Amino acid sequence: MATGGIVEGIFWLGCTHWAYKRCTLSGDSDSHSWSLTSISTFSPIPRITRAILSVYEPDLSNPQWPSSVPSPVSISSLSKRISYSQTHGHCPPYLIYIDTTNREIVVAIRGLHLLSNSDYSLLLDDRPGLQPLDSGYVHHGLFKAAVWLLSHEAPVLRRLLREHGPDFKLVLAGHSLGAGVASLATLLLVNHLDRFDGLPRSRVRCYAVAPPRCMSLNLAVKYADVINSVILQDDFLPRTSTPLQYMFGSIFCLPCLLCFVCMRDTFTSEEKKLKDPRRLYAPGRIFHIVDRKFCRCGRYPPEVRTAIQVEGRFEHIVLSCSTTSDHQIILIEREAQKALDRMKENEEANLAPMQQRMNRNQSFEEEHKHAMEKTMNLNEPHVEPLTEENSTSAMVNNAVSSHCNSNSTQEETDWEKLYEKLFECDDGLENNIVVKENENNIV
Repeated sequence: MATGGIVEGIFWLGCTHWAYKRCTLSGDSDSHSWSLTSISTFSPIPRITRAILSVYEPDLSNPQWPSSVPSPVSISSLSKRISYSQTHGHCPPYLIYIDTTNREIVVAIRGLHLLSNSDYSLLLDDRPGLQPLDSGYVHHGLFKAAVWLLSHEAPVLRRLLREHGPDFKLVLAGHSLGAGVASLATLLLVNHLDRFDGLPRSRVRCYAVAPPRCMSLNLAVKYADVINSVILQDDFLPRTSTPLQYMFGSIFCLPCLLCFVCMRDTFTSEEKKLKDPRRLYAPGRIFHIVDRKFCRCGRYPPEVRTAIQVEGRFEHIVLSCSTTSDHQIILIEREAQKALDRMKENEEANLAPMQQRMNRNQSFEEEHKHAMEKTMNLNEPHVEPLTEENSTSAMVNNAVSSHCNSNSTQEETDWEKLYEKLFECDDGLENNIVVKENENNIV
């Protein structure tokens, strides 16, 4: 009896310690060691977030969610707007607009619509290791949506870039579900810049606001120079490593599932997580907006921390009252603008010399190189090194070579051929898409 009581006491002591650590975990702890971002790096994010918010507006001339700062999207700047009825469930709604002030051509994609079955189908169409790509893995459903988006809009984007000259940048942005689509579309686009008249990589940017985990670690680090993820405090989606079909499928027992996920992550070593190439992460460089700290009531003036993080990329779900509210695009836009205004006030009070800013820009390149080296040293299994033979560029070139004549090879890219190269239909199941087993499809 005495031995049993001691064992039971140790067990409950361990459970109490675990519960204390989980309940006191704050989103602030995820990025406490990161450096603060600069104005030049962060300044586009509030503006891009307002552009994404415009996709949610039914009428741009009469916005339902007005901001203290005018939206960059207006009826005169709008080039194209696509609704659910036009995407037929293949991709979330989006719009394309021309920002002449900042010299950008922007594709803004909306997030998950709670009443849209097609959005849920895209988000839940995945399982670990289902879709290999570019020596890594990506989210299967979001990748299909990215291919559909490029197949329909690549000619439009190429035309707009030609019309507005070489000074304009191409920006893809999205929120939630749209953030994953924008990230994977950017990944494909960067590998085929020759299809956009040799557009330099430096003129392509992606801003993924509150993104889902959509690519493996090596891809997240590899494309950190063009893809930027924006996460507000305790947002649950970038921290949800459990396949989302299990999460939504267990909605009637969600507290039990969250408890199981927390316990599993607690007792899973960091090394084991990093060695799993199928484990997906938030894409690219991460900007973490922090506006609350442990044992502090309410929100305080936000600060933005940034890093190309290899280890500890938001691995634990934060159990707080703002876990879901921090995912809202309206709240993210408001806090991002507050953070930018605060940066400007601090800069005016203490101006930095130009030489220091140049050194900081250089450090971003050094940080990216260091993160790439650190990722390669992990020696991830089942991930082939990127070569000319297995690159996405080589695969697409082979896929479209027989379908493009000599006069239009550089003019029209059949992005659907990329889809057909990677997937095949199972005749035994209606509308079922399976990955081809040929080893050449791992690109």
